Parts: sequence; C-alpha cells; structure tokens
Amino acid sequence: MGIQKRLVGSYLVVICLTVLILEIFLNVSVRYYYFHNIERILMNQAELSASFFQQYFAEEDLEKESERLLKGFANHSDAQVQIISSSGRLLQDSNGLQGDKVMTADVQSAIHGQPGTWRGKDPVTGEAILAVAYPLQANEVIVGEVRFITSLTETIHTVNQITILLIGVGLLVIVIVTILGLLLSWTITRSIKDLKQAADKMTEGDFSIRVHKRYQDELGSLADTLNMMARRISKSEQLKNDFISSVSHELRTPLTSIKGWAITLKANAGENRPLLQDGLEIIESESDRLTHMVDELLDFSKLDNGRIAIHPAPVDLTELLQHIGRQLAPRAARQGISLEVSVKEGLPVIQADENRLKQIMINLIDNSLKFTPPSGHILIEAHTVPGKVLITVEDNGSGIAEADLENVLHKFYKGDPNASGSGLGLSISDQIIKLHHGVLGIDSVPGEGTRVQIELPV
Repeated sequence: MGIQKRLVGSYLVVICLTVLILEIFLNVSVRYYYFHNIERILMNQAELSASFFQQYFAEEDLEKESERLLKGFANHSDAQVQIISSSGRLLQDSNGLQGDKVMTADVQSAIHGQPGTWRGKDPVTGEAILAVAYPLQANEVIVGEVRFITSLTETIHTVNQITILLIGVGLLVIVIVTILGLLLSWTITRSIKDLKQAADKMTEGDFSIRVHKRYQDELGSLADTLNMMARRISKSEQLKNDFISSVSHELRTPLTSIKGWAITLKANAGENRPLLQDGLEIIESESDRLTHMVDELLDFSKLDNGRIAIHPAPVDLTELLQHIGRQLAPRAARQGISLEVSVKEGLPVIQADENRLKQIMINLIDNSLKFTPPSGHILIEAHTVPGKVLITVEDNGSGIAEADLENVLHKFYKGDPNASGSGLGLSISDQIIKLHHGVLGIDSVPGEGTRVQIELPV
C-alpha cells in the first residue's frame, strides 16, 4: 500500500471515529434537552397544581371537587390533565375519559408519595406520550394524584430532523476532510516521489540530477541534503578524474626521464664520464620523486580504507624540527629562500609517530618552497600552550585564493590543475594529525603568504 493511501486511510479512520463520537454525543444531548425540558415543564405544572390543592382544597372531598379542580388545572396548561384517586381510578380527564384504572409507573410512584414520570404509547391513539404524576396530599395523607400528559409526536419529529441534520453535517465533514486529506497527502507524496526519482537517477550514476524543493519543511531539507550530496559527489568525481589525469601525467614524467637517460647512457656505454654522472643523478632524483608519489598513493589508499596506523613513541620535537630544517636547508638555499627554525625552550617530549610527523612537516615545507619566490622567507616555529604543542609553518609566498582555501584539505584537490603533485599531501597530513588527536588549520592571504598550524596534545 502506498504512502498516500495510508495517509488518507489514517485521516479517514480518525475523522470517522471523531465524527461518530460527536454525532452520538450531540444526538444524546439533543434528545435529553428536548425530553427533559418537556418533563420539567410538566413536573412544574403538576407541582403547582398539587400545591394549589393542598392550600385550598385539602379539607374538601377529592371525588366531589374533581371536576372543579380539573377545570382549574387544565385552564393553565395545553397538556391533557387527569385527576386520579388514591386507588388509581380515573376521576376526571380533560379529554373526557372516566372510570378507567390507571396503574402506569408514574401513577404508582405518586400513590406512594413520590412524583413519577412515564413514557409510552397512548392506548387510544397509539402515539408516543410523556406523563407526569404528582401526589395530592391533605393533612399529610395522599388522597389522589394529578397527572399531566403530553404528546411527543412533534418533539420526536423535531429531534429526528436535528439528528438528520447532524448526520448530514457529519458526512459533509468526512467528505471535506477526505478531499483535504487527498490534497495534503498528494503534496507530501509528490515531494517523496521527486526524491525517489532523483535517488534512482543517482544510483544509476547520474549526479547531475537535482530535486525540486517544493516546501520549506523536512522534505524540503531532505531535498537540499540530496542536492548537496549530488553536488559533492559530482565534485568528487571531477576531482577524481582530474587526479587520475594528473597522476598519470606525474608518473609519466619521471618514467620518461628515467627511460630517456637509460637509453642515452646505454648508447654512451660509459665513454663520457660526466654525462654518466649527470644521468645517474637525474635517474636517482626522478626515482625518488616516483617513490614519493607511490608512497602518497599507498597512504591515501590506507587512509581511505581505514587501514593506516600510527605507532606512538616518545618524540623530541626540538630535535625533530631542527633535523628537518637541516635536511631541507640546501634546497632552500638553491632556490634563494631563507629557511628558519625557531623552537622555544622547554618544548616537551610528546607521544607521536615520529616518521609520520616528519612526513607531514616535509610535505608542508615542500609546499612552501614550491610557492615562495626567491628571496622569500619560511619560518618553522614551535611553542607550548596549556595542554598543547603548536607547530607552525609560515611563508611569504603567493598564498591561497579564498575560494580554494576551504578545499585544500580535500582529497584530490589542487588549486592549480597544472601544478605538480598529486593533490593528496595536505589531505593525508590532515588525516594523520587527526589520528594523533590533533588539529591542522590553514590561514592564507593571496599575495602575502600562508600559515599552517598544527595542534598536538601533550
């Protein structure tokens, strides 16, 4: 069963139950109001008649004065009035009946001194009637009863009309709610169908599809989320394709160089010693570059599959940073860049994976060397704050554009597609820092430089 049918069915069941309960309550209330109102009026008239008898006719014989009493009682009421003896014999009737025994529930109740009511059918006409009987007392002795009778035909007709009207209104409410339920469920299921169709397209690999956001509600938020996911997947797909193209080019370059020099040296057969030395140096350098790229790809694969592990051990940060500074100083000098290492005294020994930290620092400094012009400056600094060690690599190079800054830690991302490298270095560094329970942050101003800060727990 579809969502629309379930929604409409649920609405219909709830509304039908609600309308049914209201119909029963209103019909019972209407019937009670009309019948109780008539009963109350008759009872008031009977009580007034009994009070009048007790005040003015208590000393008189009821049977002899019954005709006179009947005229007085019937004169002020539209109901049929009866005067009944204490034995239940009908003495007088405003409709002319006489002599019959009356032993209905209301009369029996009045004979025993309590007002009584009775609903039934008129023995002559067969119509529904309501009767009220009240005891007539003289000197605290019950000498008879006064009885008021009225037809319920008009009242029942009125009550039935109201009942039909209420049923009609209830059915109209059900129809209206059913139509509104269909419209409401349609607005919901329409959005759900849009989401399903878009999800189906995405499962087929079409991430260009976008869901139309119809309403500002939970389904609208889900549409936004699905569209954002599609955009990110599309971007990731594009970055992956660019990465494959870039890596293919990056791998081909050193391989081409190695192969070219291998052919040259083979043809030379060792006759030209300087040429042999240059060729071997280039082959070694290109092999190192190739190894570095393969290592990055292996690290990325391990990170992506959650298989990379760190091996914490005591690390002297002062010694590590100074060693890295000495290692990269010759390259900086060749490029005419000043490389400075500034470490505060008392830097603590921390628990970390020294090889991974070295990999990160070399990657960060390598990026600074790539994008810092000759006569530029790179500063490696480290100091402590409560509970943390802060390591920064700051340069005055070309900087990173604001549009690229929020993406530089994403895998495959390269601000300049033509730049060398795989685009994985910063992403891998960020993940390794997270494995150390630290944070890597980047601030940059285009044309002024970049500052990378690492926070590591002590």
